[in-house]
Amino acid sequence: MADSKGTQQAGAAEGGAMLHPGRPADPKAGAEPALVQPSAGNASAQATEAAEQAPADRPGQPVEGAQKGETEGPADAAPTPSRLAGERLKKLRQLLRQCDRVLLLDFNLLAMPDWPDNYTVAAARRRRDLWLFAATLAGLVFLSGLTGLVPAWIAGTGFGAFVIILLGGVPMIRRLYSDQPSYWELILLRQRLVRDARKHIAHLEGSAGLLWQCAQMVEFNPALRALRFRRLIEMSERRLLPRYLTRREHIRLYLIYMLESEKAYSRLERAFFEGNQRAIDEGWESAAAEPEPRA
Repeated sequence: MADSKGTQQAGAAEGGAMLHPGRPADPKAGAEPALVQPSAGNASAQATEAAEQAPADRPGQPVEGAQKGETEGPADAAPTPSRLAGERLKKLRQLLRQCDRVLLLDFNLLAMPDWPDNYTVAAARRRRDLWLFAATLAGLVFLSGLTGLVPAWIAGTGFGAFVIILLGGVPMIRRLYSDQPSYWELILLRQRLVRDARKHIAHLEGSAGLLWQCAQMVEFNPALRALRFRRLIEMSERRLLPRYLTRREHIRLYLIYMLESEKAYSRLERAFFEGNQRAIDEGWESAAAEPEPRA
């Protein structure tokens, strides 16, 4: 043993390769390192390390996609019943605020119960024609007396009849012997009723338009989807409805739509209160509507 150690030290001093127990010989200076064949244990360890480093070195692999799916899973989950109830109540509450002006409807103002019917107007027109004919005939008799075609006393009688007929057409004198309104008074009454109704409709419509917003309550009253209301809805959406309603037929159609909207609004209120009570019973505090603060 002493001889072998001495031999190794002598070799190291001469610059040769030195052998150590349990490991290969050190290469000489300037020599290429020898290729070492990996053992089975080292090969499996290196394969494991490469598999662990592969996702980090190559983005977009299935591992990263799986991680991405795990992070995005909760966002794509189905909505909960409390969330659906909250969205439903929010929609109903918005409809209630948009259509609350339906409650300001004045039925008598739009129904116009004092509207003169066609028979009354026709009778008044006939009386007016008779009055004009009598006044014209008396005036012609008087003018004929001025030209000498008829005697003077006939002309004077015609002049007196002409004056009496004209005075009979004055409203203050006519009311002394007849309580029937004249044709002109009936026409003025119709115009006043239409004007008052249009002012009330303009107040109901406001600046945003009421009728086309009430059309969104069709879920609670399918009658709002009728074709005869389509023109009214279009004009209301364009903020031109009060200008369009110039006849009694148009105003009555608007009144019918408002009555149907009142039915839909009452059902909408009932659905909102029932949904809100259900949210309170289920304990969905985020879905339940909070009471508005009092002024």
